[in-house]
Amino acid sequence: MAIAYTLLVLILAVFIAAFIFLIMGVINFDYCNSEIPPGVSQPIKLRIIHMILISTAVVGKILENMGICSQVSFVRYMQGRKSLGADPNLFIKDLCFDKVPVRIYQPKAPSASQRRGVMFFHGGGWVFGSLDTHEKLCRSIAKESESVVVSVGYRLAPEHKYPAAYDDCLNATLYFMKNIEHYGVDPACIIVSGDNAGGNLAAAVSQTLASRSDLPKLRAQILIYPGLQALDFNLPSYQQNRAVPPLFRERAAFYVLQYLNGNASVLEDVLGGTHIPADIRLKYRKWVNVDYIPEKFRVRGYKPHVLLECATEIYESVKKFCEPNLCPLLAEDTIVQQLPETFLLTCEYDVLRDDGLLYKKRLEDNGVPVTWYHLEDGFHGIINSFNSDWFSFSAGKRGVDNIV
Repeated sequence: MAIAYTLLVLILAVFIAAFIFLIMGVINFDYCNSEIPPGVSQPIKLRIIHMILISTAVVGKILENMGICSQVSFVRYMQGRKSLGADPNLFIKDLCFDKVPVRIYQPKAPSASQRRGVMFFHGGGWVFGSLDTHEKLCRSIAKESESVVVSVGYRLAPEHKYPAAYDDCLNATLYFMKNIEHYGVDPACIIVSGDNAGGNLAAAVSQTLASRSDLPKLRAQILIYPGLQALDFNLPSYQQNRAVPPLFRERAAFYVLQYLNGNASVLEDVLGGTHIPADIRLKYRKWVNVDYIPEKFRVRGYKPHVLLECATEIYESVKKFCEPNLCPLLAEDTIVQQLPETFLLTCEYDVLRDDGLLYKKRLEDNGVPVTWYHLEDGFHGIINSFNSDWFSFSAGKRGVDNIV
């Protein structure tokens, strides 16, 4: 009996050691293949955050292989497990707007006039993120700007493919606009906003509402490092920041494919630019063009990319990338001209930086007032860590202050 027990303990110890060795090996691989440029704000913190994210993903993959749960489910659980509880300055309530889960933040202090209404669409690459992951940010915006904030819990990919997330955000916004009298909000002061994938969704919703004559016009759109196109993953920012955590170039392409159809088999073609035919690429060259990115953003290690021929079957699988509801940068001028005043935030060390810069030019060329705030020492996702105890970043706080 004692021998059997000793053997069991030994086997368990070997299993645990192998488990730790595997995790550390993957972490070390990702760590060594990542890059944090000298100009990044508080680089050691970013390194630690990156290691935590990798560890979570690795454990999730092991649990998936063991048949316990999917990797995606585990990562989502780990992201949203912390509850903040009540807030003395806000009324917070979970509701459904046209069957879409939402969380409303209303300031408790009385107001002499109607408040702003802010629709907020969370980031997470359409795959991750929830009402909980962006709770601190939404509370801060509601309190500091004295606005009613509506955070939208849209359906996630790959379980729910395009246009599910867009439909949910649009329907929740329409419901709010049509029932505005219940929330003390000025119908002339409704704003759509979001970060990352949420910025994409905010831009798409704003474009859809631009030509609606039966509804109040949006007052503004707030786009926080939005991903706005999937035609070119070789723009300067994608090259320069391809290995800067937490969003690598390959992951950016992977996430949009998960949202599109859940099929990542054409990932290498998308990264290489062989997913879009030359004639279609030429059509959109008037908008998706490296020449329209200011020179100062091209000097850091950018090399022009040589494009190869596109296979017809590959384009057929991703041709919805040319739909503005998925890639708002490709909307026609007649739509862009009707868009509301825009606040656009970009980060220097973010693969999505140039999507924002190209959209900024499009808006300005079409007479739309743009307030642009660029975090020179910022990286992708920094806004959501503006108030995260030890993991706070001063650049993130500056960004949130400007949004407010």
